[in-house]
Amino acid sequence: MIDLPASWQEQLQTIDWSKLEEKVQDYGPVIQIIQHTWNRESLQEISQGKLFVPDEVVNEAIAQRIPANGRVTAVKVVSHANGRMDIVTDTTSVGKIELSGEIKEFVHSGDKSYAVYQVRERNIPSHGLMSWVFSRISLSMAERLVGKIEISDDMPVNIHRNTINIDYSKVLAASDFGKAEFQGYRLLDLVEVEGAVPKEGGIEFQTKLNVPDSVKNVLMQLVADETED
Repeated sequence: MIDLPASWQEQLQTIDWSKLEEKVQDYGPVIQIIQHTWNRESLQEISQGKLFVPDEVVNEAIAQRIPANGRVTAVKVVSHANGRMDIVTDTTSVGKIELSGEIKEFVHSGDKSYAVYQVRERNIPSHGLMSWVFSRISLSMAERLVGKIEISDDMPVNIHRNTINIDYSKVLAASDFGKAEFQGYRLLDLVEVEGAVPKEGGIEFQTKLNVPDSVKNVLMQLVADETED
């Protein structure tokens, strides 16, 4: 269990729970999306401006996006306290590829969602292969914030020298999360991401939760504690 701020606890006491139960029935499908995207801990962290996502969570999400019998057999990210993120990719064609770099931008705001990576110390091999890898890394990083996003073959990925730009706005908009609304708010507009910085053992996202406290408190009651997941 987590300790909620005093202001949240006071507002929770004013909620008409019988009406909330009716709303849960009315909003059945979107409630499921919310509960599959956030737990109480992650939602509180988002509302407080910083969400830490461990590398193991990102790597598990990446693994689920790697098809059997493909050119890529494994992708692993390792975050460091100096802001660097290492990426190790195992392939059937060129063996192991090891890159290290920085997350220059990681943004989600309404209909705008993109990431920019800067690779250091070496040139990027096989642009087509690395486009495939970085697109899946980006979506896996975003999963804790905006739910699972299905990959698309036409997702824009641009590599110029050692800079990789990924625009995932269209695939996010087409996802269940992207098409859902709750109490008059698009889920796309509830959360903003202003940046992401690798720390030791994971990635810290700079975030905002753009809803009134009354809606925020209802959301907190709809999601489970992490220990209940």
